[in-house]
Amino acid sequence: MNKLKIIIIPLLILLACQPAAEEQETQKFVFGYNEPVRGVWLTNVASEALFTPENVEEAVRKCHELGINTIFVVTWNKAMTMYRSQVMKELTGYEIDPVLDPDNTGRDPLQEVIDEARKYGIKVIAWFEFGFSSSYQEDGGIILERKPHWASLDAQGNLTTKNGFEWMNALDTEVQDFILSLILEVVNNYDVDGIQGDDRLPAMPSEGGYNPEVIEAFKADNFGMAPPDYHKDFNWVQWRAEILNDFMKRIYNEVKAADPNCIVSMSPSIFPWAKEEYLQDWPTWVNFGYVDMIVPQVYRRDIEAYTRTLKAQFRYVLPEKMYQFVPGLLIRVGDEQPSEEFFIQMIETNRSLGFDGEVHFFYEGLHKYTDILKEFYNN
Repeated sequence: MNKLKIIIIPLLILLACQPAAEEQETQKFVFGYNEPVRGVWLTNVASEALFTPENVEEAVRKCHELGINTIFVVTWNKAMTMYRSQVMKELTGYEIDPVLDPDNTGRDPLQEVIDEARKYGIKVIAWFEFGFSSSYQEDGGIILERKPHWASLDAQGNLTTKNGFEWMNALDTEVQDFILSLILEVVNNYDVDGIQGDDRLPAMPSEGGYNPEVIEAFKADNFGMAPPDYHKDFNWVQWRAEILNDFMKRIYNEVKAADPNCIVSMSPSIFPWAKEEYLQDWPTWVNFGYVDMIVPQVYRRDIEAYTRTLKAQFRYVLPEKMYQFVPGLLIRVGDEQPSEEFFIQMIETNRSLGFDGEVHFFYEGLHKYTDILKEFYNN
């Protein structure tokens, strides 16, 4: 009997120390998944995939054949929606990007993608690509024409512009309410599996935020001291980044309140560049539980740079949060694509570092690697 006790007691202690099966599953895979994330971004730029129902059907079928299990479909771009939006109709008069429904038939590309994806068990995540950007080389575009006080200002008092993109003031609660209204409109009206922001959501160029009301708020928090003209000043960057952190937390909480099963994913630039240039303090989002999935854009043009950059991101994420981390791969920009050798090297590097999946930017780039992807994803 004493021998039996000696055997049973350590066994009970060992079992008590083991996480439950559900906890092990949660730790292994991103929330909402029972397998690695293998995704692709589906765009309305440099691609015809969303322009007809037939093209949508073909694109989703292609993704299924390649072993893609998640489509991040563009939902918000160029101050237009790829779904029928009452929010945008009231603001701009455009319910949907007219290019996607030129004959005003009531077509809804987002719903089409969802319907097709359901046939194959593919998850659909609504990607709010344009984020806080108001326009691209349009001096603010239709949004700032309607709402000029939404503009972000630089240190010279001009509209914040970076790489051709013009920006709304992401620190303004009214602007934040607008972006969140788009996100919740999709979560409440469509059977999406999740939502995603990227390097423009939540984000703003660090050159921005020199609006009078922002300056006064900064002074109130800093003993009357005005923000420095140098937009990358550490304290000035940190102060604005914390406002975006709070907004990220709000996105997460309100999305989960609307649908607890909705995945909240973000795809920022690499850190710390993301924070210095776009106020994206995404390690805080991960480590404090404001996201379910993080997909850093590890966009590099050779395997040494890719491996070095990917590894560098690890130091910012708590070990127990690494299951939320999915590398983002650049597989096409313009007419440029990685060689097949480099593409294979990136995936093999991911596997060697413990990542069984990745997300590809973007759909049109997949065609070059059909046989490679089938080999990796369908075996």
